[in-house]
Amino acid sequence: MGKLGFYFDMEACVGCRTCQIACKDKNNNKIGVLYRRVRNFETGVYPRPDGFNYSSACNHCAEAKCVKGCPTGAMHYAEDGTVQHDKNKCIGCKYCIWNCPYGAPQFLEESGIVGKCDSCKELRHQGGNPACVDACIMRCLEFGDLDELKAKHGADLVQELSILPDAKVTNPSVLIKPRSCAMDANPREKEV
Repeated sequence: MGKLGFYFDMEACVGCRTCQIACKDKNNNKIGVLYRRVRNFETGVYPRPDGFNYSSACNHCAEAKCVKGCPTGAMHYAEDGTVQHDKNKCIGCKYCIWNCPYGAPQFLEESGIVGKCDSCKELRHQGGNPACVDACIMRCLEFGDLDELKAKHGADLVQELSILPDAKVTNPSVLIKPRSCAMDANPREKEV
């Protein structure tokens, strides 16, 4: 099996946040802690406004800055290539938070350590999908072998958008089917 990662179909996403809620519920996260986050953007101007939604979590990057910046090895690569976090090794220094250009690791105040998307490794080991994937009502999220996802969804997939860091920085394990307006150089994030 090749590198694992997420596929996101921006064309189909309606911004309902069901994936965000499923992730929050599965991980028992407190208010304000989101391992998956849906953000809304607007582009263009009247009379041709447009917009898009972006659902993001840990990108399980091939060159993860959080792994490189972690002094204890709490952030590490699992055998399947995903980026995982060992809470027993975490000292709560937040270096992973400062190093991740995507904002994926979250500080958990009540325990004094960090948490992040683990791509629902327990569910996957039982033959299931990540909670966000199964919860998506529009079926815009998938998780699996990136080569298989590319073959299934076509060649027009991207790893970066104007709202994201340059993919060369971390080599994220994410494939995005973008809306054309998401390639706009000046999207504005909407507060919902």
